Amino acid sequence: MTVLDTAAARFGELRMLVDGEWLSRDDGGWHAVVDPATLNTLGELPLASRATLDRAAEAAHAAFKTWARTPAIERSRILARAAQLVRERAELIAHVLTLEQGKPLAESRGEVAGAAEIFEWYAQESRRLYGRVIPARQANTRHWVTHEPVGPVAAFTPWNFPALTPARKIAGALAAGCTCVIKPAEETPATALELAQACQDAGLPAGVLNMVFGAPAEVSAHLIRSPQIRKITFTGSTSVGKQLAALAAEHGAKRCTMELGGLAPAIVFDDADIDEAVSVCAASRFRNAGQVCVAASRFYVQRQAYPRFLERFREHARGLKLGSGLAADTQMGPLANARRLDAMPAFVEDGLQRGGRIATGGARHDAAGFFWQPTILTDIPDDARAMSEETFGPVAPVAVFDSVDEVIGRANNVPYGLAAYAFTRSAATAMAVADGLEAGMVGINTPAVSLAEAPFGGVKESGYGSEGGTEGLDAYLCTKFVAHRA
Repeated sequence: MTVLDTAAARFGELRMLVDGEWLSRDDGGWHAVVDPATLNTLGELPLASRATLDRAAEAAHAAFKTWARTPAIERSRILARAAQLVRERAELIAHVLTLEQGKPLAESRGEVAGAAEIFEWYAQESRRLYGRVIPARQANTRHWVTHEPVGPVAAFTPWNFPALTPARKIAGALAAGCTCVIKPAEETPATALELAQACQDAGLPAGVLNMVFGAPAEVSAHLIRSPQIRKITFTGSTSVGKQLAALAAEHGAKRCTMELGGLAPAIVFDDADIDEAVSVCAASRFRNAGQVCVAASRFYVQRQAYPRFLERFREHARGLKLGSGLAADTQMGPLANARRLDAMPAFVEDGLQRGGRIATGGARHDAAGFFWQPTILTDIPDDARAMSEETFGPVAPVAVFDSVDEVIGRANNVPYGLAAYAFTRSAATAMAVADGLEAGMVGINTPAVSLAEAPFGGVKESGYGSEGGTEGLDAYLCTKFVAHRA
């Protein structure tokens, strides 16, 4: 049996994981998982009933009592073993990911490798949950600070990175000593299930990790209200994140980490290496068909560099080969679902109505799946939808600017602040944009802002809290001060 055959067979056995038991059916109904490149049904996913959600929360609560006290070195061994298993199964998981999400295999392989790195990094970092000693004010007294796991976590992840995003939440929570109930996206369940299988095969005790599926609004509301859940972590849209944060505040003021929408500016200065800037910007914008929260999303190019940048950018977009992610020569796959495909025309039409032009693309591709042409818009104002809202698709608006102060002001004039990028050879300009851009992550002459060892998170309406890095581990810990007098 080929790797592709094995991957396809995984969709015939879609399940949920609750208290160490794999559930292939429940009373919550079913969800059809569809290949976005062909629109063929891959499999039927069981959805959780309320009773199953309660059981998952209770399992996480019961397991927390022992997992929180499991020595850090043992938690580290399990996470490291899970990372090893993900690496050993990487080719299979990548094929599963491409089948259900659509991105090219090369991108899927990179994502799975990134997920394994996250498990490895947290395996190492779990052994460094240090506290500190505070000099006491009196003799025979000791003051110290410790960090303890916050408790059972409810995690919610989207469909655009079905390996990387669940890995961040699972590994961070488990490394800190928390247990977890995670609801990945119903469009892309099989990839997350492979991660759960790796954790279980690595020796993770029953109930420490539970994986459920269901109607997003119903599942999130039910789990957030659960008295067993102590923390919420969510990756998704700003509008949904606000609703979940409000719900968490109503039910015990539960701690939240919110990684929400992005609208990253990419600023190209006259002195930049234009060819390199085009290569990076195009790769960032059209990777995963534009469905990347930290992707360069709106492009500001200084006046002298603008003609050359636009010409090369257009050539790159026109040259992209669209098709099934399984094909070796595919450079951009389909959008992940019909919702994203249906959203694209409105951004283009709005730009045209505001006097803009289509430099390339601007329509559906003629393939059967959810394909949209790589699109570049020019001459549109900053308040156009493509410049002020997250398109989450392969639409790239390009605008001209003249000065550093001007472009920083324009780049910051949106509610979002997840990532931002700039291209320049000037150290002074680089410092100005690093200091001036309102974003949680800034890449200067590089798109690499998502690393296992670095914090990942935004400001303003792009959310709060971080995943990744030591900050990501801190998000799952409570601080305790102890004063002891002998």
